[in-house]
Amino acid sequence: MLLPRNTPKNIRYIVCYLLMIWIFSFSSYRDYLIRKTIQNQPQLIISEEYSMLLKLISIAIFILGQIFVLSSFYKLGITGTFLGDYCGILMDAPVTTFPFNVLNNPMYVGSTLSFFALALYYSSPVGFLLTTEVYIVYQIALLFEEPYTRWIYAQKNK
Repeated sequence: MLLPRNTPKNIRYIVCYLLMIWIFSFSSYRDYLIRKTIQNQPQLIISEEYSMLLKLISIAIFILGQIFVLSSFYKLGITGTFLGDYCGILMDAPVTTFPFNVLNNPMYVGSTLSFFALALYYSSPVGFLLTTEVYIVYQIALLFEEPYTRWIYAQKNK
C-alpha cells in the first residue's frame, strides 16, 4: 500500500485524487503526442478503395476501444480507476459485469485498441510501432499490478 494503514480516510482520498490528476494529465499528454506523431509521419500508400474501408474499420475499432475504456471507468469510478487500492480505498467486491466479464483488463485493452485504430486510420507505420510499445508497457505494468491487486484484496478478506 502507498499509505500506512492508519492514514485518515480523507487523506487517502486526497492522495487518490492527486494521483488521478497526475495520471490523467500525463496520459492525456501522451495521447496528444502519439496522435501528433502519427499525423506528422509518413503514411503507407494505400489505394483509394481500401483506404475508405480501412478508415471505417479503424473507426469501429476506436469505438470498441472507447467502449471498453469508458465502461471500465464507469464501473470502477475514480478511486477504482486511479489507484485507490494503493491508497487503501478498496471496492466491496471485484467488478464482474461488463466489460470485466469480457476482458480481464478492459481499460488497457481498450486504450491499446484506440491507439491501434488511430495508426490504422492514418496508415501509419510509426503508429503501429507506438501501439506495440504501449501494449508492451501495459503488459509489464500488469506483471506488477495484477499480483498486487490479488494480494491487497486477500489481505482485506482476512
